[in-house]
Amino acid sequence: MSIVVKFFVAPDDTSAGLALQTGPGRAFESLSFGNFDPEEAVIEWECLLAGGSFEELVEAGEPRIVAGQDDDGCVVFAISPRLSAALAGAGHSRLRDVAASWAQLRAEDGQVIDTEIADTIVSDLAALVSSALRQNQGVYCWLA
Repeated sequence: MSIVVKFFVAPDDTSAGLALQTGPGRAFESLSFGNFDPEEAVIEWECLLAGGSFEELVEAGEPRIVAGQDDDGCVVFAISPRLSAALAGAGHSRLRDVAASWAQLRAEDGQVIDTEIADTIVSDLAALVSSALRQNQGVYCWLA
């Protein structure tokens, strides 16, 4: 698997959608990661942080696609307000626990994600979400 994942801050869906072809670039505050499925991850993180089931979130349309199609092309999707609030409100130990649980979930599906890397991803995303909320903006994800 080789996926480029960039979480970024944008004022609205229209602005975020402009990142579809080339990614968020320098115009947006962002984080870059790779080699995990961010659409699946945000659903798992929301389940771990805020409760609910994976199936319920998928049926509710999460994650919400802002631009592109989910057909192996570039996609931009929004981080849900519920996940944003949960990430911003979680303390470091809670985020560490969620990261460890997420790494375990991935391992059960045969995907190895180091717990330290998982902790970095979840903690850095929580910091980005907190920054976005202070600016009254949203967090989006671009993947290619």
